[in-house]
Amino acid sequence: MSLDFCKRIPKVELHAHLNGSISEETIKKLAMKKNPELYKDWRMSVDKGKVGTIDNVFQIFKLIHQISDNTEAIYTIAYDVIHEFSADNVKYLELRSTPRDAPSMGMTKISYIEAILKAIEDCHKEKLDIVVKLLLAIDRRNDLSIAKETVDLAERYSKLSGGTVVGVDLSGDPSVGDARTLVPVLRDAKCRGLKLALHLAEVPAVDETEEMLKIIPDRIGHGTCLHPDAGGSQGLVDTVLQHRIPLELCLTSNMTCETVSHVDNHHFKYWYDQGLPCAICTDDKGVFSTSLSEEYCLVAETFGLTRNDIWTLSYNSIDLIFAEEAVKQDLRSKWNSVKSYELNSE
Repeated sequence: MSLDFCKRIPKVELHAHLNGSISEETIKKLAMKKNPELYKDWRMSVDKGKVGTIDNVFQIFKLIHQISDNTEAIYTIAYDVIHEFSADNVKYLELRSTPRDAPSMGMTKISYIEAILKAIEDCHKEKLDIVVKLLLAIDRRNDLSIAKETVDLAERYSKLSGGTVVGVDLSGDPSVGDARTLVPVLRDAKCRGLKLALHLAEVPAVDETEEMLKIIPDRIGHGTCLHPDAGGSQGLVDTVLQHRIPLELCLTSNMTCETVSHVDNHHFKYWYDQGLPCAICTDDKGVFSTSLSEEYCLVAETFGLTRNDIWTLSYNSIDLIFAEEAVKQDLRSKWNSVKSYELNSE
């Protein structure tokens, strides 16, 4: 499979954490502006070419947190990330981010959200060929009051943004806390018309996952440990298949975080063969040193997919987006306008 082909085809990205998607170029720009020693010290601690290894993930996030404590930085990160995805021929992008405040820097959760929305709006004004939506994330460590605040903000900005904010994400360290405590808030979010993308079964947690699946989320992030062979259960598999809950699959992320032992063992193949809707995603393209084109190429090479298979995988991802039907139709038209040329070109 040609990486060039995967770069040329239009793509949909449905699982991109904003701060994890920041490129090294943007990290350097923000770190040098804040404190040149930050970048120098970080760069010395990371071997060149090994940015995407598990040993360095924490160091990268630590630096990102230090340089993203103000709305100007948040705007820059969002603006740059959108441009980078667009350069990779991503035509539809859903970003997700946990609203943060930094009182000492004058940043509130509201100004944080509005900085991202301004970056999205400015990219739209530039006529960048990419549709961008936003999900507000709830960290599974949050208590009910914080989770409810996030849902309130998502509902408020869904209206104020004209539909740019489309839903809620549940994420965070899967080994910490119990997501079942957040079920009432997530059910409430769904009742308010917000879409739900939930990180589930990243690690074996059958009882928790069973309870979360009763919500019937609109999409599942990762789902690494749903199958019995991966620490899940047949009941979990049956529920996902019965409701045809789409999966957001991130191969490089799973290998780097060592939730999958080897790419050949990735659960993509099982669900793909079952005919379950799956979207190939990056998770954290900056932290894991990847791109959506590279993820598609990796899937194709690992599982022997043809150009037509890859095209269909990309095209079918349109069905899974959290946007109105008119947006889906526009995207399908873009795909179809170049399909014959791309599939037949050398």
